[in-house]
Amino acid sequence: MKFKQITLFGLCLFFMAFLPVSSAYSQDLLPPQQAIQDAADKLKQRLQDSSFKHDFAKITRFVNEVIYPHTDFDKISALVLGKIWKTATPEERERFKQEFQTLLVRTYSRAFIEFKEWSVRFLPMDMEPGSNKVVVKTEVLQPGIQPVGVNYRMFLSETGQWKAYDIMIEGVSLVTNYRTTFTNEVQQKGSLGAVIESLAKRNAEALSTKS
Repeated sequence: MKFKQITLFGLCLFFMAFLPVSSAYSQDLLPPQQAIQDAADKLKQRLQDSSFKHDFAKITRFVNEVIYPHTDFDKISALVLGKIWKTATPEERERFKQEFQTLLVRTYSRAFIEFKEWSVRFLPMDMEPGSNKVVVKTEVLQPGIQPVGVNYRMFLSETGQWKAYDIMIEGVSLVTNYRTTFTNEVQQKGSLGAVIESLAKRNAEALSTKS
């Protein structure tokens, strides 16, 4: 699978993992797994509203509201930019985080419309008492294809919430792939500012349409 395909597929799987699991099984979930399940409950409700799925702007806003509490976009943005983050100005960091978050959310929002019959299965996980970092192991299921292994790196925030900061699809890190993409773009365009402007333009164009 080519890099762009991995990236898009990975984004879909990242957020598809917030799709419903059985309520009986969810009672046995550990706190990091339960963070994913909480978002699943909200998405399950909206999936039942057919009119909702035809308003792309509305879907994007809703997805952002559901995903944001369970994802640390500050940490993800810093990891994605790597060394570039250290030399970026505070303004560049904030703008990149906002545009990158928009990119992730709008990508999932389209997957929310297009992908059907996905479900997630949580695999057993070892969690030591007092752990503040874990890897939540799952398999994404769809009729007719082999399960796809999707693991989430999560940490316990200062507010006591478990948040995701990376995803590994069959062992491939989404953060690492994006780091390669943006590092190459900065080299090609000459500056992080130029990359942010290009990303902001693409986001604006995508959000100006409903489908």
